[in-house]
Amino acid sequence: MAVAPASSFSLAAAAGGSPLLFRQLFDADTGTFTYLIAEVTSRQALLVDSVFEQHDRDLALIQELGLQLVACLDTHAHADHVTGSWLMHAATGSAIALAAGVGAENVTLPLRHGDRVAFGGRALDVRATPGHTDGCLTFVLDDHSLAFTGDALLVRGCGRCDFQQGNAQALYRSITGQILSLPESCLLYPAHDYTGRSVTSVTEEKAYNARLGGGADERDFVIYMQTMKLPHPHRIAEALPANMRSGRPREDAGHGAAAWAPTRRSYAGLPELAPAWVAAHRDEITLVDVRSAEEFHGPDGHIAGSLLIPLPELEERAGEIPAGTPTVVLCHSGSRSALATQQLLRTGHQQVANLRGGLLSWRAAGYPLVTVNQN
Repeated sequence: MAVAPASSFSLAAAAGGSPLLFRQLFDADTGTFTYLIAEVTSRQALLVDSVFEQHDRDLALIQELGLQLVACLDTHAHADHVTGSWLMHAATGSAIALAAGVGAENVTLPLRHGDRVAFGGRALDVRATPGHTDGCLTFVLDDHSLAFTGDALLVRGCGRCDFQQGNAQALYRSITGQILSLPESCLLYPAHDYTGRSVTSVTEEKAYNARLGGGADERDFVIYMQTMKLPHPHRIAEALPANMRSGRPREDAGHGAAAWAPTRRSYAGLPELAPAWVAAHRDEITLVDVRSAEEFHGPDGHIAGSLLIPLPELEERAGEIPAGTPTVVLCHSGSRSALATQQLLRTGHQQVANLRGGLLSWRAAGYPLVTVNQN
């Protein structure tokens, strides 16, 4: 797999530490942030607070960046969305990490205060921060430059304390003792936000958090939290039981690639197929080449039996594609065919996928092409 040089992945490096890759991902339906952090040198990675419905997106990013996922970590047993930890474990073999005290099924890495979760030469330190729930954890990067606070501390707010073992006194002490005790410059990344705020810092929350900043004490905080009247999360009846299984679907719930082929979603969201599968199932599919006629008949060649429909003509000529067989779209590199795949899906074609890497990957794998020197 071709990947960018390590320097282009770097976010930060501690003094003498390894550079990091860092990505903040978002699920708009639940307002959930998911975090991917990796050591560039070893390419080992951790995923924090994954979302079940975003599994394909997250897996595609991990695969495209050529990372080895060590573990999926949840800051707590969420009540507003189902974790993607079990799906990622099934796809990559990564550990499922959650507070041991939650007692969830399928957890392979039960976490306790003071534990460390290593990825390559770096690590996240585990701090127990109960109060929103008994099982809340905050994950602090080894150089204390950033922390993942889950729902314990949000941007200018914090997690509620009125259900799931919530306790305002405990939350106040968790936040002040375990999170706001970090260096002033430490960046804090929450599990949720609903207004577009993606990051804060110890300095900001000490000064501006309306619930516990700017001189507010424990009494102020407790009264504030006890006075709040909030509806229960609308997905709690679904999310909590599923998260007590670490997101493992029930036996009658399907999830994964399209039934007709082992498609893989790219990070851009399109279904793709590897050259090996296409070559092995050549007689069962329709190959649509969306290059120009000059390219198709030129020195680059084409795959025998493929149907030539140049991309600018696809909208008008889509009816020429046989309806009874799945369609695999291809071009020189997979770029134009990605757009063609998108167009076909948008117009109602169901069994469509892009040839990953196009003819370049087909040729690199050693599969045959018809060229100008062949009949």
